[in-house]
Amino acid sequence: MFDLERWEEIFDTIRKNKLRTFLTGLSVASGIFILVILLGIGEGMRNGISEEFKSDAANIMYVYTGVTSKEYKGLNPGRRIQMKNEDFNYTALKYQDDLEYKSSIYRIWNGIVNYGKESGSYRVEGVYPDYQFLENSGMIEGRFVNYKDHDNFEKVVVVGNKVRNDLFKDSKDPLGEYIQISGINFKVIGVFTDPGGEREESRVFMPLSTAQRVFGGANNIANMAFTLEPEDNFEAALAASNRFSADVKNQLKESHTIAPDDERAVTINNSLENAKRFYDLMDMIKFFFWGVGICTIIAGVVGVSNIMLIIVKERTREIGIRKALGAEPLSIVGMVLHESIFVTAIAGFIGLIASLLLLEFVGPLIETQYISNPAVNFNVALTTVFILVLAGAIAGFFPAWRAARIKPIVALRDE
Repeated sequence: MFDLERWEEIFDTIRKNKLRTFLTGLSVASGIFILVILLGIGEGMRNGISEEFKSDAANIMYVYTGVTSKEYKGLNPGRRIQMKNEDFNYTALKYQDDLEYKSSIYRIWNGIVNYGKESGSYRVEGVYPDYQFLENSGMIEGRFVNYKDHDNFEKVVVVGNKVRNDLFKDSKDPLGEYIQISGINFKVIGVFTDPGGEREESRVFMPLSTAQRVFGGANNIANMAFTLEPEDNFEAALAASNRFSADVKNQLKESHTIAPDDERAVTINNSLENAKRFYDLMDMIKFFFWGVGICTIIAGVVGVSNIMLIIVKERTREIGIRKALGAEPLSIVGMVLHESIFVTAIAGFIGLIASLLLLEFVGPLIETQYISNPAVNFNVALTTVFILVLAGAIAGFFPAWRAARIKPIVALRDE
C-alpha cells in the first residue's frame, strides 16, 4: 500500500541533507557506472578474442616438427625431423572414425607468382580438399581443389582474394586463366576469402600431390592439420583433442626415433587448448573487474551508511516520540531502510542507465584487435539491480538497528 506520508518524510530528509545526499549518491552512481563499463569491456575482450579464433576451424590442431634436443638410442641431438606422407596417411587411417577434417601441407617457399605483367611473392601450399574447411575459407568464385585433382596431379590452383586483386587488376575474371608459379603454368579454378583477412588471402593453394611432384617435394610434408568430430560440450571436446594430440605426438616420436621427453622435436598447436587459456584469462580479468566495481560500490555504501547515521542522530527526538506513541522497533527499522534503499536505488539506476547508454552508442564504434562490441547482457543488468537493492539494505541496516534501540526516555531528553 502506498504510504504518502512516509515518502514525504523521505524527500524532506533528502532536502535537509542536499549536499551530503548528492555526494553519497554520486559515489554509488559512479560505482555502478564503473562496474557496468568494466564488465562491458570484459565482454568486448572476450568477443575480440573469439573473432581471432574464427580465422580457423574452432577445434583445429596443427602438427609441426622441428629439431631434436636430446640424444636417443645413439642418435645425437640436433636432428631435423621431416614428416612424410606415411605419417599423415597412418594418422588419417588410424583415427578415421574420430576425424572430421584432415590435411597435410607442403609449402613452396618464395613462390613467385606471375600473370601477364603483374607478379608477386605469395605463400604457395599444396593441400588436400579438406583444407578449405580447416581454414574456414569461403569460395567467392569457382571451386576448391578436390580429390580428383589430387589423384590426377592436376596443375590447378585456388588463389586468395588479395592475390586475385593484385594480379588481375583490370577486374578480369580469373577463372580459367593461367598463372605462372616459379615459371610453371597453373590454371586458376577458384578464388577464396578468409576470415583472417589479407594476410590469409595472400596464399595460393594447389593439390598436395601436384606440389610435391612439380616442386621436388618427393613425399615430404611441412605439417599436418586435423579437426575432430564435434562433442556435446567444450570440456569434452578439449579432453578429446588433448588425447588425440598426445597420441599423435607419441606416434611421431616412436616412428622418427625421438626421445619420449623431447618437447622440441614435435609440436602440436591445439586451438581448443589455446582458447581455454585465453578464456581462463578473460574470466580472471572479469573477476578482477567485478572486484574493482564492487569495491567502488562498497565505498558508496559506506557513505550512505554514514549519512543515515547522521540522519538518525538528527531525528533522535522524533524517533523517541514515535516509540513513546507505540511504534514498534520493526517500523523504525523500516523507516530508515526505506530512506537508505531509496537514495541508493535512485543513484544506482542513474549510474546503470548512463553506463548502458554509453555502451550502446559508443561500444559499436570501438574497433581494436582484441576488443569487439563491448556490451553487457540482460542477466548482468539484473544482477546490478539486485546489488543496488542489497547495497541500500546493507547501508541502512546498522543505522536502522541503532535507531530501533533508542529508548524513548533518552530520545526525548535529546536537544
